[in-house]
Amino acid sequence: MTKAHGFHQHDHAACISDALTTAEAYCAVRKLQFTPVRRRALEVLLAHHRTMGAYEVLGHLDASGFGAQPPVAYRALDFLVKHGFAHKVEAMNAYVACSHPGAQHVPAFLICRQCSTVQEAQIEPMQNGLGDAANDAGFAIERAVVEAQGLCPSCQQSAPE
Repeated sequence: MTKAHGFHQHDHAACISDALTTAEAYCAVRKLQFTPVRRRALEVLLAHHRTMGAYEVLGHLDASGFGAQPPVAYRALDFLVKHGFAHKVEAMNAYVACSHPGAQHVPAFLICRQCSTVQEAQIEPMQNGLGDAANDAGFAIERAVVEAQGLCPSCQQSAPE
């Protein structure tokens, strides 16, 4: 099945399968518990391939029999974010499955201000202006959240001139 992922189409079934296999292997090697609720939360994010709020994820978890208490979703999402299987898009206060699971990277989010589609890109913060500014200040970057807002290709094409 082909489905939109960010601004592009891709093999959705293979994407889900690959991401779950990567998460399972990562957890096994590190002796982490990839519990059924954590797995289901990742499956939900992967299945929808868009940003989702914690309460929307919670609704899917509840429908799957994991309960409707907010800590259920927040704990699962925190685990997924901590281990790089998902990211929090701060500008939207929402979560999205990682497009590059298992890869060491700093995500950058391209957010369409018209349709709210989000695409993950990879950047290296130390190789751009942010890294230069940090070096000049004697600052060591440990975590960066990069989010850019604009128009996706579809919204650019449909925008009146």
